[in-house]
Parts: sequence; C-alpha cells; structure tokens
Amino acid sequence: MDPLAAITAGTLTAARLLGVDDRLGSLEAGKTADFVAVDQDPLRDIGSLGRPENVVLVAQAGALRKDLTRL
Repeated sequence: MDPLAAITAGTLTAARLLGVDDRLGSLEAGKTADFVAVDQDPLRDIGSLGRPENVVLVAQAGALRKDLTRL
C-alpha cells in the first residue's frame, strides 16, 4: 500500500466503514476537524507522521492543541 492509500484507509475509508463519514474522515466544511501537520512530506516518508518531533500542528475538534507554525 502506498502512503496516500494508507492515509486514506486510516481516515476516509475507516469513517465510511463506521458510517460516520458525514462528519469525520476528511477535511471539509461542517465536519469535525481532527488533524496533524508535519514539517515533512508524508507521501515521501509515511513514518514522518509517527515522529513527534516532526509534528508542527495538532487540531482536535477544530481547536488548536499544538501550533509551532507561529514561532
């Protein structure tokens, strides 16, 4: 499985299987926003998503929990 397929499987596909894709699984207006942003390209290195030192932003239910982008 390539990195994009793995990310999609863990987000949108999982939400569809659970029947909650109307509010979860993708970043769209009106949906609950839980996401992380990393300072590397996860499509080149999927492991970058699992290394805390690479995480620059975390949003949970639309609220920022970590934001290193403003430093």
